[in-house]
Order: sequence, then structure tokens, then C-alpha cells
Amino acid sequence: MITIDNLYKTYDTGIVKVEALREVSLTVGEGEFIAVMGPSGSGKSTLMNILGLLDRPTDGAYLLDGVDTRNLDEDQLAGLRNQKIGFVFQNFNLLPRLNSQRNVELPMLYAGVKNGERQARALEALEKVGLLSHRAHLPNELSGGQKQRVAIARAMVNRPSLLLADEPTGNLDSRSSFEIMALFQELHRQGSTIILVTHEPEIGRHAERIVYFRDGRLVKSENVDPPLDARQLLDEWLEQKEDSNEV
Repeated sequence: MITIDNLYKTYDTGIVKVEALREVSLTVGEGEFIAVMGPSGSGKSTLMNILGLLDRPTDGAYLLDGVDTRNLDEDQLAGLRNQKIGFVFQNFNLLPRLNSQRNVELPMLYAGVKNGERQARALEALEKVGLLSHRAHLPNELSGGQKQRVAIARAMVNRPSLLLADEPTGNLDSRSSFEIMALFQELHRQGSTIILVTHEPEIGRHAERIVYFRDGRLVKSENVDPPLDARQLLDEWLEQKEDSNEV
């Protein structure tokens, strides 16, 4: 699925050179669920931008589904990005004047999918995230957790090979965080490859594997056995809230 070999990314400000990534090698198999963790400035966001084909490495190789991205021009990168990658962001990035269905349809519009199929696939995606009844709601009529579920539906609607999530629970309360992680785990069970950046250790332990970055280097990779079960944690959290309300 993903092969990264001896990757470097250097930013030259004209005054100083900053090595954001150094000697990074990583393999991600099809259907894996990986969390990327590390302190601020460790290279997590730079890595995600390169994985998402939003930036190019200074040196080293990045292969996505066997395609060597070094050989692609900007139009080819954009095409591959639209076909292969879905993005979920901390701030949702929904267009405020479009309802849930129209927001989900956007990637298909860019991909040239015909109107009837766009509508059908958008509704199917909203149903999968439990928000079909909110298809006509504008973003300001949704809770934070609901906005993120719409964003996940939008990310998945083009049926990408890879789902990239950058701090997807960063702006959410505990209940919504559990709900979103339960949704990611369900997508993983259905075969999605997921790479998630988080600064929260508990969120990271919902993945199968955690890779740790520091000072631009991948310093450790560990399997999570077993991963936390978000659905179970949500049920326990709701039970505790119910008990506390009874007191």
C-alpha cells in the first residue's frame, strides 16, 4: 500500500535550513490502521502532507499502491490524490453555505461523477456515518461530532485506498471522540487503510500500530495488542454518566 524509503524534507527559509523529516522509512500494508504520534515539531504534519501528495519530499521515495510519486507532475499528483486519498481534518473544513449532502458530494464533483450517481453515493455515505436524516442541515446546524462524521463521509465517498486523519478528535468532547473513533474502527474492519495523527495517547491506542516521531525521525514503532475498543469505551462512559446523574 505505502512504501517510504529514506525520506527527507528540508525547508530553506533563505536564512536557515530546517530538516522537518530525516531518514524516514516506513511500510504500511493494505488495511492497516496506524496512529502517528510525537511532540509538536516532530514532523507529523510534514509526513501527512507528503502522504497526502500535498507536498513533495526533498529526497527519498514515496510509493502509493506501487506508484512512484517522484515521477508525477502536479496534474498527475492531483489526479492520484483525488482517486486514492480521503482527508479528515481537525477543523472539519466543511463549506458553510452547503448542506451535509452537498459537502459530501464535493470530491465527486471534482472527479467528474454524474449528478445522479453523486447524489446516490453521498446519501449512502451519510447513511453509513448515521447522518442520513441530517442531509439537509448546514454545518452551523450540526454538533462538532456530527460535523466530523460528515467530513468522514466526504473523505470516503470516492472510495479511496487511503484515509488520512489529522487530529480528528482534537476539537471534540469525550463522547464525540469515542463515537468518531468507533466509526474509524468500523471503517477499518471494512477494509480501509487509515493513518491518523494524534497527540492523545488514548486516541492512538485505538489503532493497531503506533509510530513515534521526534525531531523529524521515526524513532519507534509498536503494535497495540489489543487496540482499545471505542464502542465499548463509549458504552462505559454513557453508563458512568447515567449513574452520576442518578446520584
